[in-house]
Amino acid sequence: MKKLQLSIGVVSNPRTWPILNGTIEPEGIELVATVFREPHFGMETLPNMGVAGEEIYKYGPGSIVHRVSGGPGQLFARQLMYGDFDVSEMSMTRLIMSVAQGDDRWMGFPVFMTRRFFHMDILVRKDSGIEKPEDLKGKHVGIETYQSVPAVWNRGMFQHDYGVHPKDITFWRQIEPDYRPAGYVGFPRFTPPPEIKLNDIPHGKTVVSMLKSGELQAALESPGDAGHGPGIDAPEIRQLFPDVYGECVRYYQRTGMYPINHGAVIKREIVEKHPWVALNLFKAFQQAAELADKQRMAHVGYHLESGLIPPEAEKALQKPIARHGVQFNKKVLETYLQYTYEQGLTPRQMKLEELYPGRMMET
Repeated sequence: MKKLQLSIGVVSNPRTWPILNGTIEPEGIELVATVFREPHFGMETLPNMGVAGEEIYKYGPGSIVHRVSGGPGQLFARQLMYGDFDVSEMSMTRLIMSVAQGDDRWMGFPVFMTRRFFHMDILVRKDSGIEKPEDLKGKHVGIETYQSVPAVWNRGMFQHDYGVHPKDITFWRQIEPDYRPAGYVGFPRFTPPPEIKLNDIPHGKTVVSMLKSGELQAALESPGDAGHGPGIDAPEIRQLFPDVYGECVRYYQRTGMYPINHGAVIKREIVEKHPWVALNLFKAFQQAAELADKQRMAHVGYHLESGLIPPEAEKALQKPIARHGVQFNKKVLETYLQYTYEQGLTPRQMKLEELYPGRMMET
C-alpha cells in the first residue's frame, strides 16, 4: 500500500531527529520535512542535511528533508499566512488565538516541540533598583511581542506568584520582523486590553539598545538580538534572579509544570479525510521523544562514571518530565489557557477540547 505523503514544518530539535533521519517512521506516512533553524541548538547539529536552503535530501527511508536557514518565526508566518504545511510546529499562543478567533484550517496536534523555564530570560539593568519581581511595578519593560510565549508565561508567573499584574508595567514592543507583510494576513488579530500600557519601540531601536541606553529598565524575554538567556554583552545588564537555575528548580518543584513553548497543528482536512493520520503521527513523535531520552542517558554515561554527575542523578534522568499528549500535560495546558485569557489574548477562557478535538483528547 502506497504511503500517504505529508509535508511538515519543524524546527531543528533532538526530539524530532529520529523522525527526520528515518529511525522512526510514522506508520503509513512519508514525511516531506522543511527544517528550520533552532536559534539555541543551531542547524549545524543536524548532520548530512546539505547546505541551508539549497537542496532536498533523502535522509532514510521514511522522510525527505529540506533544510532552510529561517527560524521559528518564519515557520509560523508561513503556516499562518499561507498554510504551507500539512503538519507544522506552532507557537502555543498563536494556536490558541487562532482557534479562539474561529480559524478552522487546522486543529491542535498534542506534540510539544520545545519547553523552557522562562525565568532565565528576564533581564534587568543593574541601576534600575529592581531586585525582586515586585520591583517591576511602574517600570518600562521590553518584549518581542505581547503575544510571545515567554512574555505570556512570565506575566502569568508575576501576577500569580508575586502580585504584579500586567497593568502595573509599561510594555515596549519591538517592531514586528520584516517577514510579516503589511496586514499580517492569516495572523490572529490582537487589540491590547484598555488597561494595558503597550508602546511600540521606535524604528531603529531594539529591546537591547533601549536596555543599554537606560530607556528600559527590564525585558521579560531574551531579545532576539541578544542570543539565549542573558546573552547581552553589557556589564550594566543582569538576570533578574541571581540564582536563576535554583529559581527554575523551585518553580518546578512547587508547580510540577515544565512550561510549553511550541506545540503543533495539523490541517483539519487531512484528519477528516484520513482519520488514522493524527494518531499514527502522534505515536511516531512519542517514540522519537523516548528514543531521544535514551540517547541522552547514553551520552551522560561518561559523566556518571567519572563522578562529574552524582550517581543519584541517573535515577532522576530516567524520570520523564517532557512527554507529548494532552493527559500528561493537562495542568500546564490549562494554566496557559488561563493566562492567555487573563492577559486579553482570547475573549474567553478556551477549553482543551477546542484545541484538541476528538481522539486527540485521549492522548
